Amino acid sequence: MTPATTPAAHFRSASADHAVGSEAEPHRQWLTLLGLLIGVTLAPLIAYNQTPSATLYNQLAAFAGLGLIVAGLAWGRSLLPGWRVDGLSLALLLMTGVSLAAPATNELPWSMALTSAAMLLGALVAVQTGRAVAPGLREGMITLFSVAVVGAGLLSVIVCIVQMFFPGLADGVLIARSGVVGSAVGNMRQPNHLASLLMWACVGAVWLEQGGWLARRLGSATAGTIALYVMLFLFVFCVLLSGSRTGWLGVGLLVLWGALDWRLKPRVRIALGATALMFVVAWGLLDLYAASGQHAFRAQSRLSGEGAGSPSRIAILKNAVALLVQNPLTGSGWGDFNLAWTMTPFPDRPVAFFDHTHNLEMQLLVEMGLPLGLLTLGLLAWGLTNFLWHAVRGGPASHCIGMFVVMIGLHSQFEYPLWYAYFLLPAALAYGLSLAGAPTPAVAPRRRLELTVVGLAATLLVPLVVVDYLRIVHIYAPPAGAAPLDQRIAQGQRSPLFALQADYAEATVSSPGPVALAAAQRTGHHLIDSRLMMAWAKSLNAVGETDKARYLVQRMKEFHKPDVDEWLEECEVLAEVGAAVTPFQCEPPTREYSFREMREPVAPR
Repeated sequence: MTPATTPAAHFRSASADHAVGSEAEPHRQWLTLLGLLIGVTLAPLIAYNQTPSATLYNQLAAFAGLGLIVAGLAWGRSLLPGWRVDGLSLALLLMTGVSLAAPATNELPWSMALTSAAMLLGALVAVQTGRAVAPGLREGMITLFSVAVVGAGLLSVIVCIVQMFFPGLADGVLIARSGVVGSAVGNMRQPNHLASLLMWACVGAVWLEQGGWLARRLGSATAGTIALYVMLFLFVFCVLLSGSRTGWLGVGLLVLWGALDWRLKPRVRIALGATALMFVVAWGLLDLYAASGQHAFRAQSRLSGEGAGSPSRIAILKNAVALLVQNPLTGSGWGDFNLAWTMTPFPDRPVAFFDHTHNLEMQLLVEMGLPLGLLTLGLLAWGLTNFLWHAVRGGPASHCIGMFVVMIGLHSQFEYPLWYAYFLLPAALAYGLSLAGAPTPAVAPRRRLELTVVGLAATLLVPLVVVDYLRIVHIYAPPAGAAPLDQRIAQGQRSPLFALQADYAEATVSSPGPVALAAAQRTGHHLIDSRLMMAWAKSLNAVGETDKARYLVQRMKEFHKPDVDEWLEECEVLAEVGAAVTPFQCEPPTREYSFREMREPVAPR
């Protein structure tokens, strides 16, 4: 096997065609490879987490990886100069502006505004980086990206097998424990996220075979094709282990891709069509496994119990439409769908606490309102049209890198994967790569230095974010010799990025009153659950806003949570004995309150 068959050498060979500076080659090669390893392969595989966030370290790894990718490509003279205007980039800039204005427009806490802006600007950098990759390096970069994704997929297969068949081996550090009976959840602890990663891995495997990388690595075209079939079966099998119906749709999209894309090699198109048969065979094997040992098989139980659709998602979309009708011009405000939905009467609401509409377009409309929402969707439509035009006119490389975007776009119609950096940043990079190839001059040395510094700075900021987050960790999991709880909460509230998690602790453990109420109103922008709602209501009552407290109790009842029902049992007992005086939670409010009224500061009395 010659060195030219490795992904790094593939990239190096393409670089030579573009006449980049040879002295910078090692720096560019290793920084870029390391960035892909950390940001694309490792990010979705990190199982270790610290309360309260289950995925923070995964997302920080994605940011660190992106920084290294930008720095590596820039230092290696692999990026073309200049800003490239496209609909997606303008939409990301518009949403960044809206998020930064949200503290003024809808009282969004600055920590949420800053984290939203960081995500959106990170995606913008990824798009522009992908678009700026030099023409001679594009296919090499697509290959490296695909290798990184396939690596994440293959390692996730191991995680799935352990979670489903050997759950006792899951230690929560290297392999996450599945909290869903009869289902694998991957190390992201979310079945739909696992399915999306596996669908990406299918696309990556197709390109590695289509582009000849598998054949070169394994020594023959036949071996490469066999490897493709094996990987596709493993990925489809684990999609079934996840029980994700979005993943099932992804398999259907693979079949459709194979049927329509005549530029793919015939053996690749046949393999894509065979994923339908793989799905059926995998289902049969798991059905036999479940029947033979009375094991749980979540995919089967979901299909028989709920069908192919999701009643809760349909209900949340209906609620979101109703909210948009009530607030057509301004929406709920950026980042405030959760607050607006929870505080608005919906007797038929899903009983789970939703912080997202589970549909990308509806999320933008309901939070931004029709004027800004439609403008954003228009810019996204422009970007999508441009993307599809280039993908259709391009060759197999364009089709394959484009399918990464299409897959996550499909998922975004039923979930919200793009709210997680380990999907958003690679998807943005893939989008940029699909549009790469403009014949412009090489990057000037000064420009290279600037981009290298920016990329490395983004990576070096990650440890600082971890240090900031540890203030919050110590509130919920104090180390030996930790300060008293009130001091830990106060320290956490000084965090520029995670203060709302400290506010949650303040609101739920402090005595009801103005301090706890202010904390509840702040953290209510970020997280609402029954524990917070009960504490919020008690604090409202304590400061004299009893009618608002009773209104909040009515909203709690719509979720049918056991802890709320237990809290309200006292009301039933007192009603049976005909008590003349009852606690505040036992009486209905005199009127309804808007979600904006519920977040208004309470004047001291």
